[in-house]
Amino acid sequence: MDLQDQLKNLFPEHIEEESEATADTSKGLWIQDDPILCKYEKRKGKPITILDGYTGATEDFKALAKELKTTLSVGGSFKDDKIIIQGDYRDKIMTILKEKGFQVKRVGG
Repeated sequence: MDLQDQLKNLFPEHIEEESEATADTSKGLWIQDDPILCKYEKRKGKPITILDGYTGATEDFKALAKELKTTLSVGGSFKDDKIIIQGDYRDKIMTILKEKGFQVKRVGG
C-alpha cells in the first residue's frame, strides 16, 4: 500500500485536483529570495558580465546560463557557481531575469 492509497483511506471524500502552480514549478527554475548579483568586469581588456549569488540547484543555474547565451547569441561559460557572459549585457540580462521572476541587483558602474 503506497502513500496515495493510505491518503485515500484516510480522506475518502477528498477529490484530487491538479493545480497550475505545481505544474509550473516542475518545469521552471527555482526562484530565490536573495537577488542575483550582476557584475561587470574587464579581463584581458575585454568586457564580461558575471552573474553570481544563485542558491538553487546547479543544474537549474546551468540551464539558465544556456538560455541566456542562446537568447543573447553570445559566448560564455559556467564556472565556480558563476555565469560568465562575454560582453557588457547587464541591462539585457537584468531585463530577462526580471521577466522570469528573479530579483537582480546591479553591482558596480
